[in-house]
Amino acid sequence: MNSATLIIQCPDKRGVVLAISQWVFNCGGNIIQSDQYTTDPSGGHFFMRIVFDYDSNTIDKAGLHTSFDPVAQQLAADYAIFFADIKLRMGILVSKQTHCLLELLYRYSSGELNVDIPFIISNHPDCADIAANYSIPFHHLPTSTDTKAQQEQQLLQIAKDNSDFLVLARYMQILSGGLITHYDKDIINIHHSFLPAFVGAAPYMQAYQRGVKIIGATAHFVTEQLDDGPIIEQLIERVTHRDHVNSLRQKGKYIEKQTLTKAVEAYIEHRIIRNGNKTIVF
Repeated sequence: MNSATLIIQCPDKRGVVLAISQWVFNCGGNIIQSDQYTTDPSGGHFFMRIVFDYDSNTIDKAGLHTSFDPVAQQLAADYAIFFADIKLRMGILVSKQTHCLLELLYRYSSGELNVDIPFIISNHPDCADIAANYSIPFHHLPTSTDTKAQQEQQLLQIAKDNSDFLVLARYMQILSGGLITHYDKDIINIHHSFLPAFVGAAPYMQAYQRGVKIIGATAHFVTEQLDDGPIIEQLIERVTHRDHVNSLRQKGKYIEKQTLTKAVEAYIEHRIIRNGNKTIVF
């Protein structure tokens, strides 16, 4: 038996769960995990994630898609099927700070993140040795105001066909709308504040000046509008009047790497469904 994950969203109505369960049964499958959510029980939008086993000797991957298409049409649904034996390829972008990168690589090397990492790209050379220690190809693509367009073109050439999604592990460059559009896959960013507070640069300085009692970190999908994409995960840490900007940064590093890792885990386990500018995370 092989395992697959189905994520689906559609208008809510009676019989949706029955139709999906019947399809799994007809395919000779067995549901081993199921989560669902409806925005409004009186007639809202329905979201579901199921993990099921299936016999590959009875039906193959293409057959699962082909057999589910009529069900999806009947339900007016958007769906995707992911297979446990196919690893996602996660490209990483990083600048000089290494705490998020090292956390991801530790989880990857210990088998906690079931992904392949085909490359690490940086606008600085500082992380080359770290990449080498993990036998991951490293690409140093320096950038400036005058060379940003060329640098992004190089980045796109590396990433487009060699990754399924990108993670910005404290990559301190704003991606252009053109790169986001042409990459046309998910990009996950870690922002070092509890969005929507303190967007943009120097959020810890902003937090210190505001005298906050809680700092946070936010992992979100990247969109063309800076720090405004659908939020995946957020964590917080309490601070006091005794904290200064450097201690806020130090505390922030811990929650940044934890928040980003949780978001990546949810993504590779196919527990996230996007709903406009929000996410459903099962």
